[in-house]
Amino acid sequence: MSDNQFTEPFASLVEELAALEHQRWAHWQQYVHKKGERRPDGSLVLPAELVARWQRQINTPYEDLPNEEKESDREQVQKYLPILKRWLERGRGENDGDA
Repeated sequence: MSDNQFTEPFASLVEELAALEHQRWAHWQQYVHKKGERRPDGSLVLPAELVARWQRQINTPYEDLPNEEKESDREQVQKYLPILKRWLERGRGENDGDA
């Protein structure tokens, strides 16, 4: 398989995943903005307890998170699975013709 044959299909996959990632990020930003206090200059002030919680989560490796927080991460990852499943099945179908 040439570099072009390898890159082109994955470029499409990257675009699909990037679109989903943007949706995930936008949803998160809506949540963060709703939790903050908008100032007249347009800046946003977040409650100290949320900042402390998020900082703790940032500093905690996944394996050390409480199960409730791991479950939240799992829920996010599950949004990617239909795209990955479709791509894996497509790849399997293309490989069936190689046998």
